[in-house]
Amino acid sequence: MSAAPPSPQVIPEDTVNGQRGKARRILLTIATVALLVGLSWAAWWWLTGRFIETTDDAYLQADSISVAPKINGYVADVLVSDNQSVKRGDVLVRLDARKYQAVSDEAAATIAARNADYAKAQADLVQQDSTIAEARAQLQGAEADAKHAQTEVARYAPLARSGAEPEERLAQLNNQLAQARSTVAAKQAALRSSQTRYGTLEAQLKQAQAQLGVAKASEAQSQLDVDDAVIRSPLDGRVADRGVRVGQYVQPGTRLLTVVPISAIYLTANYKETQIGAMRPGQSVTVHVDALPGRDLQGHIDSLSPGTGAQFALLPPANATGNFTKIVQRVPVRIALDVPDDVRAALMPGLSATVEVDTRTHAADANHG
Repeated sequence: MSAAPPSPQVIPEDTVNGQRGKARRILLTIATVALLVGLSWAAWWWLTGRFIETTDDAYLQADSISVAPKINGYVADVLVSDNQSVKRGDVLVRLDARKYQAVSDEAAATIAARNADYAKAQADLVQQDSTIAEARAQLQGAEADAKHAQTEVARYAPLARSGAEPEERLAQLNNQLAQARSTVAAKQAALRSSQTRYGTLEAQLKQAQAQLGVAKASEAQSQLDVDDAVIRSPLDGRVADRGVRVGQYVQPGTRLLTVVPISAIYLTANYKETQIGAMRPGQSVTVHVDALPGRDLQGHIDSLSPGTGAQFALLPPANATGNFTKIVQRVPVRIALDVPDDVRAALMPGLSATVEVDTRTHAADANHG
């Protein structure tokens, strides 16, 4: 005969009720916590979250400057290395300036010669002025003699006609008058010649002055070329992308290296057009740079672009050509970083970041904060 099946275990009703009550309490606790979390998130979203505009399409930038020579020549010396910090005015590169120095020396010698020509022209003009004064005085003397001779002839003519004075004396006086008049004419011609000579010398002085000016301009240009052979940093920053080498032949406009102004670094965040409606310059910004995890950097909106990024692309979109697919456009927003120098030194152009703009703040509040 088979064994009888075991009788089922009977669980006391009190135990069952206790387990159900415990389960209800756990569910109630979970529901309460979930409700509190949901309410907290809803409160945060209502009070804060709905005013925060976020994007991860953001990158650090700096207005880097490509350094290029103004003259051609061979590179004589390179005084900086990659990633080196430089100050404005520091010498970066020197070109071989010997040919430019020779031109400058020649221009200086030309200036000396033109100065001598100008000084001689001035002296000749002063001398000619004295000659004119002397000729004028001689003319006045000759005119006085002629006037006296005319007076004598007028006085002796009646006497000679009346027989009171001999005719020979009147003839002698007439000869003296003719000679005086001839002398006056000669002195007048000499004065005119001196005055004409003065005009010629005056023109020569102006020409010498003009030639001196040309020589000085040429010397100034040649000195600029000599100065341009020394290439200096245009701003404070760090050297990057150094491609120049000693002995290299360079021409005006050849990029030698780049200076990155780390102290003037900023951030460009490309926000969707649906996010910028409440954005204003001066609003506070929180920045999370991928290279600095766990650090919140503060900043503010500096400005918004006057157009979407697509408008300034090499090939702007042409939406009037048949088929059209609407794409949400992005607007570049420039953000100034309000960070200490030690943090700014750790930043570099090109780093990615996540940006949060608090649109509750106003420009005036942010600027005064």
